[in-house]
Amino acid sequence: MTESSHETMPSRQRKRFPGISSRAYEHPADRSALVALRKLTGFDTVFKALSGLLPERSLRLLFLSDSVRVSDEQFAHLNSMLRDACYILDLEKVPAMYVAQDPRPNAMCIGLDEPIIVVTTGLVELLDEEEMRAVVGHEVGHALSGHSVYRTILLFLTNLALKVAWIPLGNVAIMAIVTALREWFRKSELSADRAGLLVGQDLQSSMRGLMKIAGGNHLHEMNVDAFLRQAEEYEAGGDLRDSVLKILNVLPRSHPFTTVRAAELKKWAESRDYQRIMDGHYPRRSEDGETSVTDSIRESASHYAETVRTSKDPLMKLVGDIAGGAGDLGGRLRDKFTGGNGGSGNSSGGDSSGSGGGGGKDP
Repeated sequence: MTESSHETMPSRQRKRFPGISSRAYEHPADRSALVALRKLTGFDTVFKALSGLLPERSLRLLFLSDSVRVSDEQFAHLNSMLRDACYILDLEKVPAMYVAQDPRPNAMCIGLDEPIIVVTTGLVELLDEEEMRAVVGHEVGHALSGHSVYRTILLFLTNLALKVAWIPLGNVAIMAIVTALREWFRKSELSADRAGLLVGQDLQSSMRGLMKIAGGNHLHEMNVDAFLRQAEEYEAGGDLRDSVLKILNVLPRSHPFTTVRAAELKKWAESRDYQRIMDGHYPRRSEDGETSVTDSIRESASHYAETVRTSKDPLMKLVGDIAGGAGDLGGRLRDKFTGGNGGSGNSSGGDSSGSGGGGGKDP
């Protein structure tokens, strides 16, 4: 990337991360969800088929014909942010970026051969410069991680599922893959939020942007600390029934809940991992070929174990108790939901153990 590409550099100096690998900022849940997705029966077949059939040229022509392409002549401030984000994360080829007319604040990174970044007018009008910089960095993070391929397939399959909803077996097969893709999609957002922070290098701007996405352009009416307390209340509040409702609420969503994203990002920003990256100690792309898949899976498993151990969510605490030998999950779940005595855990609830198996997933 030439120096002339960055003539409009921001006044505040930001650190650059030459050769940074996406492994540096990827959330362990992102990697583990992707591994689980790839193991899903039929996914490889669908992936290979769609990779050759998806009308990517048509997709590009659609945005070219009906959106505004960001350049030095159009939305120049966004173009400057995009080039700056690619410079910081050392992404050699700057993705095409479009602004699409839509009052809903949104952004996405899609494309099979080459990523395309799309932001809506609702988002551009909602966020200030530093908040928008974090969003652009978020999308460039998706591009660097190679997320755009799977996100494009999810977009296509979601539309296809609506068209074949009247075919029982066909819809079940598609929805199984769509559900798994959505689970990964939500986790990939946590990774991209971290990339956005590495680009913006201003946690408060990232927090403000998430608050605005949740509550609109009313910053004078909002408070970061109070917003983060909502995430704590969401995680710890209620009983087991609320835990199940949380899972049901998040399943159809493409993004994690905004307060949860804010809390996750703040926790990472205060971690040693983030500080090491800022100090210049991070994995390089040149080392990606030497990375062990087994080590990645082990790290993800360790993350989930720690999540269960430290979670304040009632269901997660129960799962942790069971894992520690405190009783039988099925019986205790039954007692909680029916109002029975949950003290013994020795009741004949063994046949109900399957009902609790799906509850251990991180919402």
